[in-house]
Amino acid sequence: MAELTKLESKLGEALGLAMAAQAATKKVSGMLDEDAHGLGDKLERMHQEAAETERRCTELAGEFDGKKTAILDEAHDVKGEAVEMMRTYLEGETDALDGFEFLTMAEAGELGHWSIVKKLNERAGIAAVEELADWAVPVQERHYQTVLQGSLALAGDEDPDGPAA
Repeated sequence: MAELTKLESKLGEALGLAMAAQAATKKVSGMLDEDAHGLGDKLERMHQEAAETERRCTELAGEFDGKKTAILDEAHDVKGEAVEMMRTYLEGETDALDGFEFLTMAEAGELGHWSIVKKLNERAGIAAVEELADWAVPVQERHYQTVLQGSLALAGDEDPDGPAA
């Protein structure tokens, strides 16, 4: 198998997180009792954008001569780890606030990974990576703000003196 550069490895990780984000948005969507605060529609948009990120990353991986399989293997490893983390964090949870708290951590991680891809590419100077990162970073910034605001909206609905679930 081809050995990946740091940039290629981080691209694979970002791809894996986009794959996992699709599972996470679906899981948390199912935790919403109703479409409180319009969060269901926001999660659906995030799901679609994660799928688009996966598509774009997979296409880009094919441009790295002889490394597409290795990048995709890295992505699948990261996806597995992220999905396992989601299962552990949300096991037995049904409260949408818990789901949104998890998504806040996950989206912060995705934003961090894309920011790192962008920074690493400053020296590598690969135009296709720059184009993808320039698209992905604002998407991830919006996703992070969406889930943070969703978490805060759901928390605002809670009785702070009520029993913990």
